Amino acid sequence: MRIVGLWRTGQYCPLLVILLQSLLPIRSSNAGSQNIARLQLSHTDLRSKNSSAVFWDGGAGGEFQALLLDEDRGWLLVGGRDQIYMLNSESITQPARKIHWPAGQEHIESCKSAGKNLLMDCANYVRLLQPFNKTHVYVCGTGAFHPQCTYIDLGPNLEEPTFQLSNHVESGRGKCPFSPREQFTVRLTDGDLYAGTSVDFMGTNGAIFRTSLHSSSQHCIRTEAYHEHWLNEPEFVGSYSIPDTHSLDDDKVYFFFKETAVESNQLEKRVYSRVARVCKNDIGGKRSLINRWSTFLKARLVCSVPGTGGMDTHFDELQDIFLLETKDPQNPVIYGVFSISGSVFRGSAVCVYSMASIRAAFNGPFAHKEGPDYRWMEYKGRIPYPRPGTCPSETYDPLHKSTRDFPDEVVSFMRSYQLMWEPVLPIHRRPIFTCINAPYKLKKLVVDRVDAEDGHYDVLHIGTDDGKVLKMVSIPKENWETEEIILEELNVFKTQTPVLSMELSIKRQVLFVSSNEGVVQLPVQRCELYGKACEDCCLARDPYCAWDGSSCTNYFPSNKRRARRQDVRYGDPWSQCQDMRDEHAELKTIYGVEGNTTFLECAPRSPRATIKWIIQTNNSHSSKQLVPGEENLIHMQRGLLLQRLTSANAGLYLCISYEHSFSRTLARYKLNVIPQNHMPSVQNIRTLDTGAAGNYAASPRSYKELHLMGVSGLTADEYCEQLWYREKRRQQKLRTLKWKQESENRKARVRRQNPPYESLD
Repeated sequence: MRIVGLWRTGQYCPLLVILLQSLLPIRSSNAGSQNIARLQLSHTDLRSKNSSAVFWDGGAGGEFQALLLDEDRGWLLVGGRDQIYMLNSESITQPARKIHWPAGQEHIESCKSAGKNLLMDCANYVRLLQPFNKTHVYVCGTGAFHPQCTYIDLGPNLEEPTFQLSNHVESGRGKCPFSPREQFTVRLTDGDLYAGTSVDFMGTNGAIFRTSLHSSSQHCIRTEAYHEHWLNEPEFVGSYSIPDTHSLDDDKVYFFFKETAVESNQLEKRVYSRVARVCKNDIGGKRSLINRWSTFLKARLVCSVPGTGGMDTHFDELQDIFLLETKDPQNPVIYGVFSISGSVFRGSAVCVYSMASIRAAFNGPFAHKEGPDYRWMEYKGRIPYPRPGTCPSETYDPLHKSTRDFPDEVVSFMRSYQLMWEPVLPIHRRPIFTCINAPYKLKKLVVDRVDAEDGHYDVLHIGTDDGKVLKMVSIPKENWETEEIILEELNVFKTQTPVLSMELSIKRQVLFVSSNEGVVQLPVQRCELYGKACEDCCLARDPYCAWDGSSCTNYFPSNKRRARRQDVRYGDPWSQCQDMRDEHAELKTIYGVEGNTTFLECAPRSPRATIKWIIQTNNSHSSKQLVPGEENLIHMQRGLLLQRLTSANAGLYLCISYEHSFSRTLARYKLNVIPQNHMPSVQNIRTLDTGAAGNYAASPRSYKELHLMGVSGLTADEYCEQLWYREKRRQQKLRTLKWKQESENRKARVRRQNPPYESLD
C-alpha cells in the first residue's frame, strides 16, 4: 500500500489540471465501439517517432498526383508540377534524382489567354506514370492544357538507372486530361493504352479510348461522342485488365466510373457508379460503329445499407477502386470507396465485389426504354447471335474472327443497348465499412491480404480528404455479417490536405502516401505502440502484430516460434495470454477535506475501452457502480471528479476498464475524508513550510495545506501561483549555490595543476 495525496509529482499545480479537465467532454457510453481507432497519432507524433514515418516534401512544386513503384529495382517515381522525381523506396529521404519537364512557353501563353489561372493551371502537371517495358516508363502531363506524353529511359542497369526523358514527345490527347484536377484512368497493357478521360479543353467530351503505342499512326478506338446512352458526364476512377477465361481472345478491360444516370428522373440528375467493359480484341464495326467500341457494355455498381421497407441508404459516388489479386487471375477481389451524393449528411463506405457478380450482371438481361411513359425496363425482346458484348474468337466461332465479322444486327443492337438491367451488388449485400458524419471523406484505398495465425485478413489502408490515413480490417462473422475494426488513425500531413495517391510495397511492408505537401513513407505496422502487455497486443487485433513473449512485434507467418500469440478473429486475451499476471493495481491511500474537491486519476489504455468506477463505502460491505451525476460525480477522460466531499464518500474506489469482453482493474484508491472541524486554523496553516510543489505526495501535512483553498479564500490560480513562485525562488537559489560550488572547484583544480613558483634562494 502506498500513501499519496491529491498532488502529483511535477512542477505544476494538479488542481488546475483538474479544473481544465472538467471542461473536457465525458466519455460516451459507446466508447468501446470498434469504430474508434485503437491507435491515434497526430502529425507531430509521427514526426517525433523515427520508425513511424519518413517525410519528403520535394522542395518547390507540389501536386504530387502520380506514383509508380518498382519493387524489384527499389525506386519510386513521383510526378509533380513540371517535375519527375526518382526516390529510393528504402528511404525516401535519400537524395532524389529529378527531371525538369515544363510546358512549352507557347502553350503557357495560350493557357493564360484562354482565362486559366497562370499559377494553378498553366503548368505541366505529371498525371500518368505507367511501365511500358523493362527499360522505359510512359509518362504524360497536362502541358498547360495541352497534354503531352513521352518516355522515361531507365536503361538496363538495375542498380543505377539512366533516368532521362526521350526526345520524342507526342500528343497526350485521349491519354491524359487537359485539367490538372480532372479525374481520369489509364491502363497500359500489351502495348495498348486504355484511357478514360476527356478530350477537349472544357472537359465536356468524356470517352473511353484505346491507343496503340506500337503503331506510328496512333490509331485509336473510342466510345461514341456526345451520346448520353454511352457515357453521360462521366468521371473516371479506375481501370483493370482482367481475363475471363484461359483463352486470350476473352481478355477484357474493365472501367470504373460515375456518371449522371440516364435511367433516373431528369429533374433529379442523380449520379450512379458504373462498371463497364470492352474486349481487348475489339477493332470496331465494318459498316457501322467504325473506330467505335462494338463490345462496350456497362452496369450499375451498387453500394448501399439495407433499410426497412426497401428504403436503402445508397452510397452512389465512386471515389476510388482497388483490385486485390488472388491466386486465380480470373477472379480478383474488387474494393471500392463510395460517398453519399447529397447534402443531408456526410457519409462514406467501402464495398467489396466479386468478379462472379460482375460477370453475372453482364450476362443478364439488357435495359431499355419502352411503354406509354417511356420508362426504363428490362429488355425481353430477341437478342441476336452472337450475344452482344461477346468477344470474337475463332475458336468459339470460326465465322467471327474479329468484331468486323459480326452481323449487322449485332452491331445495330450495340448502338442502342449498352446498359444492363441487373445491378452489381456487393458481397454480403452491404458495405464492409461505413463512415457516417465524420469530419472527413474517404478518398483513396489500397488493400493488403495479410496471413495471420487464424487465417488471412484483408487490411485496408484508406486516405481521406483531410490528410489522414486509416488502417482497418473487416472480420467475417456468421450469417454473412462482418465486424469492422479501425486499427489506426494517422494524421499524416501537417495541414488538412487531401490524399492524392497511395502505393503499397508488399516487399518492404511500407505504404507511400502523396499530397500537395509531399510524400510520406509509412510502415504498415506500429505494433510496439499498442502497449507493453500481452493483453494489449491481443486486444489490438492487428493482423500485422503478435505477442512474442516479451513485446508486441511484427508477425511473420514463417516464424514457427510457439511464443508468438495472435487472435485477430476474437481478440481474447484470456485464451492467448495464459501466463498473464493477475495484475492488482497498487492501492493508493489519499486524503480529502470535507466540502472540498478530490480527483481520482485513471486513464484508459485504449480509446476503445470503457471506464467504470466501483465503490465500496466504509458504511457498507457491498459494492456499487458509480454513474455520472450521482453524489456530485463527474466522469472525465482521465478520471473521476468528486465535487463536494462528504463522509459518505469515504471508501475503496476501483477503476475498471472494459474492452471487447475483457476487463481489468487500472487503479485502486482508498479515500479518507477529513472532517472540516478537524482542520487547523488558517494562521497555523500559513506558517507551514510549503516546500517544493513536487514534494506534496508524502505526508498528511501536505493534504491539509492543499485543502486550505477551501477555507482560506484563495483561488486555485492564486494558490498555484504562490507555490510556483516559491519553487522558482528555491530552484534559483539551488542553481546559484551549484554555480558557486563549481566555480570553487575549478579554482582548486587550477591551483593544483599550477603550483606557485618557489625561489631557489
